[in-house]
Amino acid sequence: MVTPVSTSPTSRHRLTPEQVATYNREGYHIFRQPLFPAAKFDGLKHCFEKILGNLEADVRPESMDVPHFQHPELFEWLLADEVLDLVEPILGPDLALFSSHFICKPRGNGKRVPWHEDSHYWKTMISPMEVVTVWLAIDPSTKVNGCMYVIPRTHNTGKQGFSDYDDLKPGEAVFPDEIKAAQRDPSKSVAIELEPNQCSLHDGRIIHGSAPNTSSIRRCGYTMRYISTRVRENHEMAGTYHNIYLARGQDRAGNIYGDPTKAYPELARFRAKHGKNGH
Repeated sequence: MVTPVSTSPTSRHRLTPEQVATYNREGYHIFRQPLFPAAKFDGLKHCFEKILGNLEADVRPESMDVPHFQHPELFEWLLADEVLDLVEPILGPDLALFSSHFICKPRGNGKRVPWHEDSHYWKTMISPMEVVTVWLAIDPSTKVNGCMYVIPRTHNTGKQGFSDYDDLKPGEAVFPDEIKAAQRDPSKSVAIELEPNQCSLHDGRIIHGSAPNTSSIRRCGYTMRYISTRVRENHEMAGTYHNIYLARGQDRAGNIYGDPTKAYPELARFRAKHGKNGH
């Protein structure tokens, strides 16, 4: 469970206290309203299509990790009030952008996302492990084209986001490993089906995954990930390949923040060379 925070009531919050309580209990929430005004969402989709169109030939579209490091124009949406007003009721008024990732499954041969916890990939990067991911549908995301599934309440188990993993065959899935079968129960999973500009929120410790996209419809989602500034980044280690960004309020943990007006291609190159991709 995300540590409770004290916030002053504000009309800008986009989640009710009841919805926050459900999120903390279940580990996820589906937000059916449009995240952005239509024109603003269209601008994000246009930005994504431009980035996608310029991918190098050997880069899979599922692997568009931390695109904001090279495309700072994305901060128009990543630091937008529409998004921050959605996560503030959960995390409190002092917010940082942790990461973002376009996970685009092309039609016909989109790779599956194995069962995983996001926290598995971040365990040396931040403490405590309190991350809210806003999963924004760029395309329709349905059971037909490989929508995300979550297994409710797995963020509050004894594992607390740190299950045991088996390695997968190279290229078999978007990520290189998967939670051991004995430690997951897909029969309890819930499909997160979304229309474009709808989103879901999930805890960084919840078990989730998705099937391959063998349909004729592309499936792209933009994951925008946030932490409270009470969470400390291990900058001594993660600073060699990662940046976080102050999004709202003030720092509470002595973090070092990136400049949202600046591109960081050297971080992207380091991540690509050393396998720091995926999350």
